[in-house]
Amino acid sequence: MDTFINFFNAAVLAGTPLLFGTLGEILTEKSGNLNLGVEGMMFMGAFSGLASVFLLEAGLAMHLAPGLAVPVAVAFSFLAGALGAFIYSVLVVTLRTQQNVTGLALTMFGIGAGNFLGEFVGRRSEVGFLTISARARQGFAQIQLPLLSDIPVLGPLLFSYNVLVYLGILIAIFLAVFLKFTRAGLNLRAVGENPAAADAASIPVAKYKYAATCIGGGICGIGGMYIIMVTTSGIWVHNAVQGFGWISVALVIFATWSPARAVVGSLLFGALTITRFYLPLGIPMQIYDTLPYIATIFVLIVTSIRPTKEHAAPAHLGLNYFREDR
Repeated sequence: MDTFINFFNAAVLAGTPLLFGTLGEILTEKSGNLNLGVEGMMFMGAFSGLASVFLLEAGLAMHLAPGLAVPVAVAFSFLAGALGAFIYSVLVVTLRTQQNVTGLALTMFGIGAGNFLGEFVGRRSEVGFLTISARARQGFAQIQLPLLSDIPVLGPLLFSYNVLVYLGILIAIFLAVFLKFTRAGLNLRAVGENPAAADAASIPVAKYKYAATCIGGGICGIGGMYIIMVTTSGIWVHNAVQGFGWISVALVIFATWSPARAVVGSLLFGALTITRFYLPLGIPMQIYDTLPYIATIFVLIVTSIRPTKEHAAPAHLGLNYFREDR
């Protein structure tokens, strides 16, 4: 039982950045925008989240309290991801550039900018690399919830994670309710399905596309910050995001654009990333590292072979809307 609990805990922690990336891209794609820049936005969020705490500690000449470090990192990583998505939105929604090419350009920009700035700021710090204090890192450590964490079996399984894990679950619940039960959510889905009809119904198509894409990009940015703050313990590591953005794009299809199923998908893919620690088969580590990507290819093949209308992508996904064409 202890082995299973430890494996489940590790899978949740490994899958949480995928959850943020998947939720952000689901919200974006519900508006009809196919943003392949998730990897780039996660890199931007990773650098901004870490650098914001680092620079604030340096400017104040003091170590930030855990309760302050977390909201600072979340806010700046969200803003960085949203900025990348805003650039994408201007190009795609306003200037009507090709969505796939624009998203790939955003990915290359985000990876390059994040890695360059992470190394640049780190080399000029006193320790020679970008990191935050041990006190600030405590805010991203495991927390114990009173009474709940002490429940046998369920306590360690469900109530023994860091605050960002619970934030990801709350965002998933909010998006599930928002998209299915609110007027704004239904309007957003209408924009993704048929923007011309939505426009005829006086729904501001461009505003919904901008809002969904920018907020979705911000959520992706938080996922990148999670990797830096939790996975690499608050230390900048070159290429830390390591393809999680691309897996998130595939997980959107696996989850069939459902925030609830995104939670399950991120848990399963998170388990694949840590299998080598719990299922030693005597094979090279590189084989284990390919498991999430092999599963990604398998998911794409299965979903393309057996498409269903209920679980289909938004009808106008990847297509630019030009009002004069309707």
